[in-house]
Amino acid sequence: MRTTITLWLFALLLTGCNSVKRNQKMLLQGDYDQVIELAVKKLQKDPHGKNSASHKVFLEEAFSRVVAEDKQRIQFLKQENRPANSREIYYTYCDLGRRQELVRPLLSMIDAHIVLEDYSKDIISSKKNFADYLFNEGNSYLNRNTVMDAREAYGYFSDLKGLEPDYFNLDDKLNAAHFQGTDFVFVELNNHTGQIIPYRLERELLDFNTYGLDDFWTAYHAQPENGIYYNYGIDLNFNEISISPERISEKEYLRKMTIKDGWEYLLDRYGNVVKDSLGNDIKVDKIITVTASVTYTEQTKSVRVGGDVVYKDLNRNRIINRHPLGTEFVFENVFAKYRGDKRALTEEDLEFIKNDFFPFPSNQQMVLDAGEDIKTRLKEILRNNHF
Repeated sequence: MRTTITLWLFALLLTGCNSVKRNQKMLLQGDYDQVIELAVKKLQKDPHGKNSASHKVFLEEAFSRVVAEDKQRIQFLKQENRPANSREIYYTYCDLGRRQELVRPLLSMIDAHIVLEDYSKDIISSKKNFADYLFNEGNSYLNRNTVMDAREAYGYFSDLKGLEPDYFNLDDKLNAAHFQGTDFVFVELNNHTGQIIPYRLERELLDFNTYGLDDFWTAYHAQPENGIYYNYGIDLNFNEISISPERISEKEYLRKMTIKDGWEYLLDRYGNVVKDSLGNDIKVDKIITVTASVTYTEQTKSVRVGGDVVYKDLNRNRIINRHPLGTEFVFENVFAKYRGDKRALTEEDLEFIKNDFFPFPSNQQMVLDAGEDIKTRLKEILRNNHF
């Protein structure tokens, strides 16, 4: 049978058909599943068309070859008798089953020499072996009691979750591996400024859920918890909070503007109204000079917050890194008042006279306002520096 198929393929190749040459090339390269998928697609579309015979031959040849290779591979893996081989054995049986389900609907439409087998028992058995392997490997890594081994264990248990979600005691194992593989970081805020840091700001700075770090293997705690060993620490040190006095400064400006203020009759040197060629009185713009004085008032108050972020290895009791953390916030309000003719004011003057005196923020509010920038800078530091 194999000799007959090979001769048939050779005859097809001599026809010069592009699709035949392409399929022949894929067969030679061992791309059997690609040949099968292409043949199935063509035969489903037109099972009795002009090229259906050639597609059927390629389907039979590719199917026969890949099934033989898979069975030979499974036999070798079983003889090798390594637990890790259970993964490949299971997925190879799945490939055998999936491939059959792909071609099964065609067999009622075409006369193909394809023999189907029942792999259900093999799939079930190999799946159980694979699941047991994943569980045992996960346990083996978990029992080594190191952070990195626990993360390896989590990977095995996660694979098992996708394979057998209801495997006995699996969720407990996943939780244990995640807990054991997590780097717990103790975060502490230290105020060395002699000033009071508002509780709201302190609470917001220590709320690490708002920073969007999304690190599965790192947990940040602002309060120590019983039963947790902290591998690392982060110190938020505030060394300076300087608040300036409330300052008010004034500057006065004189404005002078020549403007049009209505109209008047044009008079000659004798005081008579001048007329145009049609006898009409001539009118001209009335130009006047107006003045005003403008007083600009500027309110300012500033706060300077300075400190640093210190990363520490608590196991070795040493500093890993240090990053400056500081900002300055300035409250500023400018408004203007005028006396005189409003028409003398500039466009800028007209904007500032809309403003008015604004009460100075309290020292606490100033620190809170500076804290918004502090939080942004801290977020950048945390995102760019992982343990």
